[in-house]
Amino acid sequence: MQTLRALAKFVRVIAWILRGYWRVRTVFPQLSDEQQARAVEVWARGMLAIIGIEVRVKGHPAPGPVLMAANHISWLDILVMHAACHCRFVAKSEIRSWPLVGVLTTGGGSLYIERSSNRDAMRVVHHMAAALKQGQVLAVFPEGGTGDGITVMPFHANLLQAAISADAPIQPVALQFIDAATESVSLAPCYRDADTLVSSLWRTLCAPPLLAQVRYGEKQDAAGRSRREWAHDLQAAVAALRT
Repeated sequence: MQTLRALAKFVRVIAWILRGYWRVRTVFPQLSDEQQARAVEVWARGMLAIIGIEVRVKGHPAPGPVLMAANHISWLDILVMHAACHCRFVAKSEIRSWPLVGVLTTGGGSLYIERSSNRDAMRVVHHMAAALKQGQVLAVFPEGGTGDGITVMPFHANLLQAAISADAPIQPVALQFIDAATESVSLAPCYRDADTLVSSLWRTLCAPPLLAQVRYGEKQDAAGRSRREWAHDLQAAVAALRT
């Protein structure tokens, strides 16, 4: 029965992705930025509901201009944060080439970065700073990769330079997946090195109902800190929010 339920969810997931793909290709060009943001939120909530994940928000997302810095557990993190409050993500460039998903991620307003290129990081920081100066809400995963779902890895500082350049605050955001029945931490959605998108999706579909907890901390100004000092303090803030 578990396999049959997972298969039924998988079919609905594919149908929802195709629906989103069609809307991005045909409807989005006619929508304002605000309408696109609301449409992304609705689509993300719908996808998570199909998978069996309820979003629980604690705290309040700061209005733009702000850069959100979150820990990274799964490919689901972008959906979870979109469902809580739309923001423009800085995502690894590989996502852009993923079938269907790349179009959806681009439709959500993502900026892409070649993680192995320092020159590309500088380009993205420039675009991020410009977006922040326009009052936008951006989001990054400063760990640089997905963690184990339990600990928060050290934060890389490069992309935080955008907030310093734009004189914008950063808001720490803590993500956590929880078994809805037991309230214990669930590792089912974790995206580990050996995982593929399909294997991770299947494991999540087979899991019992989950809660995705999004906890927003107090936004911080640089207050004279270097980006490395700020990265260290933000990592500590995110870790504290998860306890």
